[in-house]
Amino acid sequence: MHKIPRVMIAGTHSGAGKTTIATAVMAMLHGKGLRVQPYKVGPDYIDPGFHRAATGRVSRNLDTFFLGEAGVKEVFVRSAAGADICVIEGVMGLYDGIGAGDEGSSARVAKILGCPVILVVDARSMARSAAAVVWGYANLPGGVSLAGVVLNRVGSERHFNILTEAIEEKTGVPVLGGILRDHALHMPERHLGLVPSVENEQIREVMDILAERVAKGVSAEKLVNLARSAPALGAEENIFAVEPGEPVRLGIVRDSAFNFYYQDGLDLLSAMGAELVYCSALADRALPERVDGLYIGGGFPEMFIEQLADNRPFIDDLKRRVITGLPVYAECGGLMYLCRSIADFSGREHAGAGILPARCRMEKKRVALGYVKATALRDNVLVPKGAALRGHEFHYSSITGQNLTPGWELRKPGAATGRPDGHAAGNVLAGYLHIHFAGSPDAARGFIKSCADYRRRVVRE
Repeated sequence: MHKIPRVMIAGTHSGAGKTTIATAVMAMLHGKGLRVQPYKVGPDYIDPGFHRAATGRVSRNLDTFFLGEAGVKEVFVRSAAGADICVIEGVMGLYDGIGAGDEGSSARVAKILGCPVILVVDARSMARSAAAVVWGYANLPGGVSLAGVVLNRVGSERHFNILTEAIEEKTGVPVLGGILRDHALHMPERHLGLVPSVENEQIREVMDILAERVAKGVSAEKLVNLARSAPALGAEENIFAVEPGEPVRLGIVRDSAFNFYYQDGLDLLSAMGAELVYCSALADRALPERVDGLYIGGGFPEMFIEQLADNRPFIDDLKRRVITGLPVYAECGGLMYLCRSIADFSGREHAGAGILPARCRMEKKRVALGYVKATALRDNVLVPKGAALRGHEFHYSSITGQNLTPGWELRKPGAATGRPDGHAAGNVLAGYLHIHFAGSPDAARGFIKSCADYRRRVVRE
């Protein structure tokens, strides 16, 4: 059993301000000299980028759909080592999950980890009614108890006092602090949600401002004491109880255009024997030498189309390696990059890598969002035909091509029918599907095997 100080910052709903406040709290605690380990509930890639900027530590995703209860505990306990406090940012509203159930919800994760929950309440245009909101969240049958409330977008000190009196008197839940309404106190946004910190040059300055503003309204001492009240937690090693296989060098494309990776998934690939070698499709002139496979994650290639297209040496080397049989796995943004062309939001077409027999087009509205269950339609570099995985998709683009051979069938949880996704042919697998390798260890093992097979073949030749 481990004594791990921890607290979850959840919201009443999306847009309540939990990302801003959670990130600001992380930055505030980090600024006081604490080693803060950040987490994000759910599959999101973007918020963890802000967490890392605020704490200097890689944020981890806690997702019950991907990892299950035991997996969430294992990932949490493993990554909490060496931290003084763990701060978990929730997802959507506290009780929002898949459908009407709690699968994937912040509340489910809080129960699994025995974690004190702080509820962020958007207090705009409310007075005594805020007490009814808090009471409902605190007393939902089968729900979680609330350790405290932080009031966001408070109009004035008088407003804060009215809200505090009503909430504490009617619900018994303590108000830990309040943040005055400030239009400058928010995260920048873009078409897929928040802007990834990897491309926000002013993010450090933003973090300092956030920490300063939140410190005025929320007591760091109260938060730390609350986190320390969490009970001891144990977890069995299962996902990472693996023996390294045949060593391989796995290239990872990681730059401003491609940066959507789950750290625990990368850690598992390493534990299984992969040496991770990072490269940039924007800046490098070629792939790293002697790589045995390539992983191109998601991101925002549509925001860097011209730079990507102009880097012909990298594309030419990638094409050459693919012809030799290099195993390539690409997710979402990676899929887009491998297409013959990408049409931006204005309809202007730009050259892609030209590896897939498809064209990609950015759409005016979001095309897909949510968890999916995937079935492999044919053997690929990860798994054999018929294998089932869990994943997630979130994209504003679509692809078309007459000679596509879809790699996956994707079904929403509970749906009777599915739809095809991506392209699988020989040594290339690309799709809109995002998977978490720590939640799909057989896929990680299969990818490394494909890389090892390629390495042996190249050595023989």
